[in-house]
Amino acid sequence: MKLLDSKGRLFGKISILDLGAALAIFLVIVGIFVVPGKSGTSTIAQVASKPIEVDVIVRGLAVSDPDALINQFSETKKTNIVIRNQPSGEFEIKDIKPLPRTTVVPQPDGSVKALPDPRPEVVYFQDMILTLRGDAQITDTGAVVGQQKVKIGTLIELEGKDYNFNTSTIAVRIMN
Repeated sequence: MKLLDSKGRLFGKISILDLGAALAIFLVIVGIFVVPGKSGTSTIAQVASKPIEVDVIVRGLAVSDPDALINQFSETKKTNIVIRNQPSGEFEIKDIKPLPRTTVVPQPDGSVKALPDPRPEVVYFQDMILTLRGDAQITDTGAVVGQQKVKIGTLIELEGKDYNFNTSTIAVRIMN
């Protein structure tokens, strides 16, 4: 009896193509379940976590009662952050600095002064700087929060019970 017959069958019973397909399927199953490698782990996971402080600026937040929002920040002391549409955990609100709404007013001598904005609708807009504190992995390229890098200019979305708005990062400090 020949090893291969004229139709390409092994010992006249099994097609070589069928055998090759079965072997490929078997190797895929072994590759997925027996030898998974590092496919489920992040290289960032091995980096030590350190506390960081992030200063974010809020410009022109439209809110009917700005003082109530600032009081809510002071009472809850926590906010959820979202970076690049990825939930990135909860940070502590360490400090809140409301900023005055001013406008540039030319003076008779040619100089300019920043004076409080007299427009009535300005009472519904709030500018502030928030200092947030939380943990991040520190890599060679900077702080990583929730697998997203946090650098000056990074847009961070703050989310709480009664609010959801975007901020811009103006400072990142790694604490010791």
